Amino acid sequence: MRVGCPKEIKNHEYRVGLTPGAVREYVAHGHEVIIETKAGLGIGAEDSAYQAAGAQIVDSAKDVFDRSDMVVKVKEPQPSEWVQLREDQLLYTYLHLAPDPEQTKGLLESGCTAVAYETVTDDRGGLPLLAPMSEVAGRLAIQAGATALQKANGGRGILLGGVPGVLPAKIVVIGGGVVGLNSAKMAVGLGADVTILDRSLPRLRQLDDIFNGRVHTRYSTIEALEEEAFSADMVVGAVLIPGAAAPKLVTREMLSGMKKGSVIVDVAIDQGGCFETSHATTHAEPTYEVDGVIHYCVANMPGAVPITSAHALNNATLHYGLMLADKGLKAITEDRHLRAGLNVHKGRITSRPVAEALGYDMAEPEQVLRVA
Repeated sequence: MRVGCPKEIKNHEYRVGLTPGAVREYVAHGHEVIIETKAGLGIGAEDSAYQAAGAQIVDSAKDVFDRSDMVVKVKEPQPSEWVQLREDQLLYTYLHLAPDPEQTKGLLESGCTAVAYETVTDDRGGLPLLAPMSEVAGRLAIQAGATALQKANGGRGILLGGVPGVLPAKIVVIGGGVVGLNSAKMAVGLGADVTILDRSLPRLRQLDDIFNGRVHTRYSTIEALEEEAFSADMVVGAVLIPGAAAPKLVTREMLSGMKKGSVIVDVAIDQGGCFETSHATTHAEPTYEVDGVIHYCVANMPGAVPITSAHALNNATLHYGLMLADKGLKAITEDRHLRAGLNVHKGRITSRPVAEALGYDMAEPEQVLRVA
């Protein structure tokens, strides 16, 4: 199979879909790999490194899309990219379709087969291709929030860990999954006062054991959310419903009760965000203010640390990518975890959360693949 990787074009996105190490694996499996020139510069990988790994360097993204059977990316295709996809192509990347009707329409019209990293599953019920970026984003959330809290950046002017004689910042994390866990680890490490809200009592017990009493855990209700948000210096939104739009848990009305200069970091923004006042921002202009509360809602947070995140992503995506390259659609037919990742196939939505969020009829993956 011809596997192609274009340079990412989303604002301040420096990651790359295939590292030179991943290219070597595809080549060892007998596949031809096509890389757009300078695709790896964001992680310090020159064209020469890709050539040494066995890839062919081409001059443009058009060359990649025109010549590839499977396109491997990091972020969702942008408008100039989805119009280049075709019916006989596989697209393997993050999609986050539920809050993005325009991209969904573009993929449907292209007729391509699109497998979304964020909905591929594993035997433990986890999301193994989303997890590494959730780890990165969770840890970055605290760094970004700490910077936004500085007075010169519009924040309250409070140090996360405080100093002897001065209380630390209070950080509230909504959601105790991978993002929430990693946010809490960073915040606790910096000496902050941390509370995690979640609706799973077993998960709250796990978190209590993990942190050995160093974080507060609280069952998430409207009342609990209000009380915690009103007393917080930073609130991290770390809620995930796989494939679906994130629920709006903190309303515009709640902002009026929050401290002026407090910070919201919405890590769920890729799925639409879990704050009513959230809208996607970029690394170029990461924050904005609503009712005195600073919002950080960058939709590709891990792009800020591309060396760490690109290698972590490739470690996770390589296994399933090789399956797709080796077997094509047969891999999706044979593997239920890859079927969970199938979001679009030949003009049909094959993911129930996406179909429900955007009002499409849902086609069962087994049905459309059998017809194909």
